[in-house]
Amino acid sequence: MKKHELKILPQYFQAVWDGTKPFELRKDDRDYQRGDILVLREWDGEKYTGSAICVKVTYVLQNAEKYGLKDGYVIMGIRHLEVGDMREES
Repeated sequence: MKKHELKILPQYFQAVWDGTKPFELRKDDRDYQRGDILVLREWDGEKYTGSAICVKVTYVLQNAEKYGLKDGYVIMGIRHLEVGDMREES
């Protein structure tokens, strides 16, 4: 399990916050894996707003160009963290 700190624009941050966006599309430059933690820090384009949310990666879709996912990108299923989710899984 790795922890990744990432910028996220306000409209996407709000959608993750309220649960209407249970996925994250990202460049595949960090070896994202199921079980990783994403710390999504709201970024207004110039500075951090001070808001953040932690989510857990539940699924990673990659290498799916024939389905429209551009090479070098991933779509991650995410869910809000619950108590104990920061523990290493055995």
